[in-house]
Amino acid sequence: MDARLTLEKRIEAELESYDGTMCIYADDLHGNVIAMGADEKVETASTIKTYILACLFDEVEKGTVDLDQMLTYKKEHFVDGSGVLNALETGAVMRVRDIAALMIIVSDNVATNMMIDHLGIEKINKCIETLGCRDTALHNSLHFDRYRQLGTTTARDYGSIFARLVRGQLISERADRQMVEILKKQHYNSMITKDFPPVYMDSDNTDDILIQVASKSGSMDACRNDGGIVYTPYGPYVLVMLNKGFSDAMYYPDHPATVFGARVSRMLLDQFLALEGRFVL
Repeated sequence: MDARLTLEKRIEAELESYDGTMCIYADDLHGNVIAMGADEKVETASTIKTYILACLFDEVEKGTVDLDQMLTYKKEHFVDGSGVLNALETGAVMRVRDIAALMIIVSDNVATNMMIDHLGIEKINKCIETLGCRDTALHNSLHFDRYRQLGTTTARDYGSIFARLVRGQLISERADRQMVEILKKQHYNSMITKDFPPVYMDSDNTDDILIQVASKSGSMDACRNDGGIVYTPYGPYVLVMLNKGFSDAMYYPDHPATVFGARVSRMLLDQFLALEGRFVL
């Protein structure tokens, strides 16, 4: 541990009473990285959808996939869980770009299966490897009655995706901007922003939105994850928190992983704002 990073020590002290393991990767994009358990493999849950989105735009960049191509919702795509498409009859026809948006914005599981079917698991994993995420893989489509595992990743891999996205260095500047705009509309900011001061997030009470987040979270019985880019008046930073090993598998807003993750996130926000755009002077 770098002796200068007293924030790490504060985070460690906060997590002493946490019933679980939190793997953290934070990058202030000025050379200061906080990595705690960042190379431990964790179930991805819906965070794998960010990787699938990146692979989609990589194929679009190559000219092998068209965002305006129409895909059909088939019975083999059906799965319960998050999203809205499982409330529709099969046979609905949608553009690839709209399926991708649903996959991220409302974490739609049916849309994700449609995208996996369209791209192929092998191609997605090859793309993930090409992007340098060697500890990340998509193992199966989303069918919880058949498979117990969706994917694996690390906080470092997931953080690297967002760090390159914010710099426009993941796929291309244009593609990265498009992906960030989709991620900004994501509805489930359950951990990163939970303890942020409301005035920073409420555009109705400020002249401008002071803080925006482009992120993708994910939850399964074995994990509670969140990661993304936090945009502040002093610039952006990247934060990823992957949680595993907790004893309570139930889903509720004040799950310990969410509560402790929100505390860690607020610590990092306060430090970044106090130091006007850095974690360390």
